[in-house]
Amino acid sequence: MGSDGSIILAFDLYGTLLSTDSIAKELTKQFGQEKAATIAATWRKYQLEYTWRLNSMNHYLPFSTITQRSLHHAIAENKLELQSRAAASLMSAYDSLSTFPDVASALQSLAKQPSITPVIFSNGTQEMVSNSVNQSPNLSPYSGIFKQIITVEEVQKFKPHPDVYYHLADKVGKTREQMGDMWLVSGNPFDIVGAKAAGMNSVWVDRGAGGWVDGLIEGEKGRPDVVVHGLDQLVEVIEAGKISTPGTRIWVD
Repeated sequence: MGSDGSIILAFDLYGTLLSTDSIAKELTKQFGQEKAATIAATWRKYQLEYTWRLNSMNHYLPFSTITQRSLHHAIAENKLELQSRAAASLMSAYDSLSTFPDVASALQSLAKQPSITPVIFSNGTQEMVSNSVNQSPNLSPYSGIFKQIITVEEVQKFKPHPDVYYHLADKVGKTREQMGDMWLVSGNPFDIVGAKAAGMNSVWVDRGAGGWVDGLIEGEKGRPDVVVHGLDQLVEVIEAGKISTPGTRIWVD
């Protein structure tokens, strides 16, 4: 909990609040609808893969650089070409991604919850995340509910490295012994497993309702504490008073 007794909810940004699939709209302008979805998925795949490879090599590049380079990787893999002006336009569009449909109403409800301290917790650079939060047409009206924007930039490592979760704790005034006082909210399984390994509680947003299939870590430590199919259901769990209890396991149908 926060210093005022509130529950700290650390929201992942890309893939949880903002849909990286929405970049396909901009890609459609360059390559047509048929190729846009494939490029968007490939771009996201290499964006994440690059962060994991950098962690393994004990090397760091800003997330904005990774995003740009993974874009060119995706374009090359699809045997296409992208002019520099078009690439700049796509990078700019990344600062104004659309939210998932359930986000706006959920944030409206969370703003009325005095027991909740929401923060943004992202792989992005401070500039990139601040731009996204403040320029996204769907997210910017609710930017004020987030008490902090916390990124991995200072740590120079990426999720799911444990140091990034300890950095989150430092930023919200928690010690490593108090990791269980915080809840990660993420749509990314690798993020959930990383947070659990560092001692946090976790809420997995399973919008596709495909169920938890990640098998890296066996047992309770390798699974989310709460599974919801949208952030609106997260609000229901909070209002029921079930989110504050470490070790609680809840699946919302």
